[in-house]
Amino acid sequence: MKKALLAMLPAAALALTACGGGSDSASAGIDAHGPITVWYSNNAQEVAWGKNMVAAWNAAHPKEKVSAQEIPAGKSSEEVIGAAITAGNAPCLVLNTAPAAVPGFQKQGGLVALDDFPDGKKYLQSRVGGRLDQYKSPDGKYYQLPWKSNPVMIFYNKELFKKAGLDPEHPKLASYQDFLDTSRKLVKSGVSKAAIWPAPTSEFYQSWFDFYPLLAAQTGKQLVQDGKSQFASPEGIKAAGLWKTMYAEGLAPKETYNGDAFADGKAAMATVGPWAVSVYGDKVKWGAVPVPTADGTAGKGTFSDEKSIGMYTACKNKGTAWDLMKFATSKEQDGKLLEATGQMPMRQDLKSTYPSYFASHKDYEAFAEQADHTIEAPNVPNSVEVWQTFRDAYTKAVIFGKGDLGSSLKDAAAKVDKLAVEGQ
Repeated sequence: MKKALLAMLPAAALALTACGGGSDSASAGIDAHGPITVWYSNNAQEVAWGKNMVAAWNAAHPKEKVSAQEIPAGKSSEEVIGAAITAGNAPCLVLNTAPAAVPGFQKQGGLVALDDFPDGKKYLQSRVGGRLDQYKSPDGKYYQLPWKSNPVMIFYNKELFKKAGLDPEHPKLASYQDFLDTSRKLVKSGVSKAAIWPAPTSEFYQSWFDFYPLLAAQTGKQLVQDGKSQFASPEGIKAAGLWKTMYAEGLAPKETYNGDAFADGKAAMATVGPWAVSVYGDKVKWGAVPVPTADGTAGKGTFSDEKSIGMYTACKNKGTAWDLMKFATSKEQDGKLLEATGQMPMRQDLKSTYPSYFASHKDYEAFAEQADHTIEAPNVPNSVEVWQTFRDAYTKAVIFGKGDLGSSLKDAAAKVDKLAVEGQ
């Protein structure tokens, strides 16, 4: 989730080789069963779900007891996990593994290929369907189980829209021109300081909540696909151009807001996923629409903001860990996760799998529809460096308007294309 995002380990740290991280140790214990440890995120709703899930498992498997805790405190979850891999004391499972961190953890020798289990690939395919290829590592294996997504949409404040003379039930936000015109009216009316206020900072992951959702919607492609950058394409340059105009006209501020600008009424819109429904529900009278496309046609996808479950090579009882992964992502447990958090389990035909939930939770229906078409961060070598290279160029050319936009993105694309194939 956006609110939980923190900086990941530097590339040099991610490149370290974990103790005992070779292929032999990775496959050791595949058939072993016994006690295991797991970590989950510190999100209160997920913690409550995790405790109940583990209790249910332990009640049925007294000889394979699971000990669970929140990810230990640190600069970021990724830094803590990376350090544990290096030390050789990572837990068996982490139920909060960011896909963008997987290439680095894999390079450390810290992750188990789930294909190593006889039913591994079949289970993943039956669960995720056609989107599974987005999670394949360059060596053709799968080092993560796609677990839950938060498909990104545009939240808007209905009360501020109404005050600005805009239709709060049918906002004009579908095309880039609509989005600009609506943004101009919001700011000109004085109802809020900003039309929308994404973080204008240079951390690599910030692009997941401004540029990347637009690229995904317009093209249905990842930032890097089939070994080539997609962001310097005509569609990518046009999406970046929308944001450049937003910043140039003061519709999106260039300074950082210390807090939640949308919740505080300083911005009339925000780019977020379904986790925000419970956060904003009592504070803001909100609506949600898909991110815009150039001409207002239906988008081809949206950024997933997904978290996976990773199995780590330090685990001795990998057989139990695999069984727990399947238990935690069963239809029953996915339903309980959905009920507890509003986050979308990464499984096929979500709405038809849980019809009663969506019938009684109408606010989440649109997210479920988007969840069938999510676009993931690409699983490529040097993933963090790839994103940082793009973000550096974007920050300079889009947020601060320096240099030629097209040339800046094309130069960054040339660098990214080299990074994305190194080590393959």
